[in-house]
Amino acid sequence: MAFAQGQLGLRTTANRDKLYTLPNAGELSSAGGKKPPYPEHTEWRGWNQAVPPWKTAHSSEVKVEPAKTGTEETQLVATVQAASLKERNRFGGIFRDHVVDTRQYLDHVRESTAGTQGRPVKLFANHFRVTSRPQQITYKYNIDYMPDIEDRQVRSELLLQHKAIIGKCYIFDGTSLLLPHKLRSPKMELVSLLKKQVVKVTIEFTSELMPTSPDCLRYYNILFRRILKMMELEQVGRNYYNKREAMEFRDHKLVIWPGYVTSILEYETSITLCADVNHKLFRMQTAYDLISDIRDGFPTKQELQEQVSKQLVGSVVSTMYNNKTYRVDAINWEETPRTTFKTSDGAEITFVEYYKTRYNQVVTELNQPLLISKGKWKKSKPDTPREPILLVPQLCNLTGLTDELRKNYRVMRDLALHMRLDPEKRQHELRKLMNTIQTNKEIQRELQLWDLKFDASFLSFSGRILKEVRIFQGRRVFDSHPQFADWTKETRSGPLLDVKSLDHWLILYPTGYYRAASSFLQSLRRVTPTMGITMKEAKMLEVSHSVQSYTTTLENHVSSKTQMVVCVLSSEKKELYDSIKQYLCVSCPIPSQCVLARTLDKPQTLLTIATKIAQQMNCKMGGALWKVETGLQNAMFIGIDCFHDTVNRQKSIAGFVSSINQELTQWFSQCIFQESGQELVNGLKACLEAALKLWCKHNLFLPQAIIVYRDGVGDGQLQALLDHEVPQIESSLKSVYPKDSGVKLTFIVVKKRINTRFFVESEGRLRNPLPGTVIDVEVTKRQWYDFFIVSQSVKDGTVTPTHYNVIHDTVRFTPDRIQHLTYRLCHMYYNLAGVIRVPAPCHYAHKLAYLVGQNIHQEPHHSLAGRLFYL
Repeated sequence: MAFAQGQLGLRTTANRDKLYTLPNAGELSSAGGKKPPYPEHTEWRGWNQAVPPWKTAHSSEVKVEPAKTGTEETQLVATVQAASLKERNRFGGIFRDHVVDTRQYLDHVRESTAGTQGRPVKLFANHFRVTSRPQQITYKYNIDYMPDIEDRQVRSELLLQHKAIIGKCYIFDGTSLLLPHKLRSPKMELVSLLKKQVVKVTIEFTSELMPTSPDCLRYYNILFRRILKMMELEQVGRNYYNKREAMEFRDHKLVIWPGYVTSILEYETSITLCADVNHKLFRMQTAYDLISDIRDGFPTKQELQEQVSKQLVGSVVSTMYNNKTYRVDAINWEETPRTTFKTSDGAEITFVEYYKTRYNQVVTELNQPLLISKGKWKKSKPDTPREPILLVPQLCNLTGLTDELRKNYRVMRDLALHMRLDPEKRQHELRKLMNTIQTNKEIQRELQLWDLKFDASFLSFSGRILKEVRIFQGRRVFDSHPQFADWTKETRSGPLLDVKSLDHWLILYPTGYYRAASSFLQSLRRVTPTMGITMKEAKMLEVSHSVQSYTTTLENHVSSKTQMVVCVLSSEKKELYDSIKQYLCVSCPIPSQCVLARTLDKPQTLLTIATKIAQQMNCKMGGALWKVETGLQNAMFIGIDCFHDTVNRQKSIAGFVSSINQELTQWFSQCIFQESGQELVNGLKACLEAALKLWCKHNLFLPQAIIVYRDGVGDGQLQALLDHEVPQIESSLKSVYPKDSGVKLTFIVVKKRINTRFFVESEGRLRNPLPGTVIDVEVTKRQWYDFFIVSQSVKDGTVTPTHYNVIHDTVRFTPDRIQHLTYRLCHMYYNLAGVIRVPAPCHYAHKLAYLVGQNIHQEPHHSLAGRLFYL
């Protein structure tokens, strides 16, 4: 197999060994040797950190001519120039989003994107206004290295050997430099030394930046990360954590590091720092500890290897020596820490020697296997090379929770007390952060160099609370509860909107669980009449605990009349569930319901469980529970979401779900298989054409408006959506509709993974806002038609809002109308008699993509496309 090239080596592949070598154990030749885990050099702050080898380097300022000529040098220069150009034009993540001005095309909201309807409420947000910021122009310089250096920390050290030239006030991101002053020359070529190796550093002026430019703001974020480091916080992944305030749970063998996630961005009226509390969970167990524990219970080599792979592959480990995290993709049983590899100068070294020399880490277990990580998996970048990295299990701490820990009530309760912060605790922790920033003299000196000051109080402004949404269930009408946004009692105490009789159905139960299955059936008989469901006797079939027994029994008893299959499962084995779902979604397409036997073994909750399952089965057979009025006629609603298998790195699945009737009670579904990590969807044109065909079959006419809610889009992909997905939908409409039909399209991006939180003050305390709270001022963007909605009610912790961004709108929705519509759609998800975080079509698309990507791994049978079989 291939191994990772050292971080300090060349970015070019073919000629890196010929052109550049470093006399360091980590920089290895690309031929004839194995590579150690090396993309983890950016941080030198582990439990036992080694002194970086470049600390002894010296520098001098001279003009350097290229050391080589001919083809090799030409190739290298071309590669470096191409990489430099790419870096120069690059905005990362959310900064790429924030330079996209989608509002310029939406003239109906050019004056204002703020609504007016609803009850006003004073809100606070975890944003701190930047009260003073640089007003002068700053200067951006591109930094090139010859030969090219990949490690950002090394690049920084090499550049800072010339601090006398660039000055003490600077911000460096690894490829470019921001200065408050111009250098004496627009292009300078300097020489740095890295352990006697000459590295040419070229500093070239590229642009002047205004204080509010997105590029400038990106540098302020880099500066703030420097501030967090000055607070002695440890970087793990993207965020920073306080190891000194770690909370240990020795009974559970867990450690929690509290930390922060921050960003400085420009919003409607000001630049603010958004700060939120974050936690990192580690287990007091190394990967080697886990292997040792498993070894005691599995004597044979094959059993041991299978069980270790089952436990470790897909998990995330943290390397103790530098706080980096890696996903384990495989186990290398052929190599051990005693395995040797060649350095760039041809010398051989073992992993034991490498870690001792490089990180002062002593590997004592010499016969352990090595872990393989394929490198950072980058969402939406399937073509990015992912070079394998070798890790020593003894030096890798396990992170996250096992399934066993998740099922442990005491563990989850104890963790929730420390990690699930209510608004008051969240405010307290963020005030601690801001107080440190305001009172630490070293931090203040750093900020004063850039004239940056922050308000110490939460940003406050006015929001609005929308009216409660009316729920229609048959002849009954009721409001969702204004505080809890829940109507569970109401929905089970009367006839459902559209009921399907249960005439021909099967219940499969494993040997020894007849009593549980029988109790469940009795409970169904009690709850279904109230909901209006006619239920005939089920055929009860006993099976053994094997997958083969379930499938054989189904083959022998399923007929064309079978409407539903209920499978009682004795355990949570994923293989069993997956096989049943694969068979009933692909080979023998029948709506199915799986339920754990132990769930049915709780008499005090069995009626509630039976009610829930009866409602789910009714939906899966084509029935409906309730509806809301959207206020729109002849409109089709679409939800799109993607599932990415980050554990097994299999193909990504795009889920496409669309309404096929005006009441939004019937849905068409289709999924698209894509390359691993691919976020942008390619097959939307065919999906929409199939959806329109089914809509026309149900309604005898085509919809006049298409409203798309697109979930799961990563930072930096707004422009890609405008360029790639919106045109597919428009092309589909042109191919289906006659010319000048007047069909309209609205495309809304839904974002759940946000760090903004909102609070209301009540009786002198901060609390969560009520469901239906809308925010469309202050923390929205001038360049966007966007808003936030708090739709959920949470019992513990702080509620997370959802961010909506209308990027295309020929329906010409007013802010009030699109906000009301979006909130109403959050009431239409049939798996919960309550309001959810996102509009129902989004969550249906998510459920579909997850089922296909996680369980059945094949395209579901087309006969199920008009059913909510994935609930």
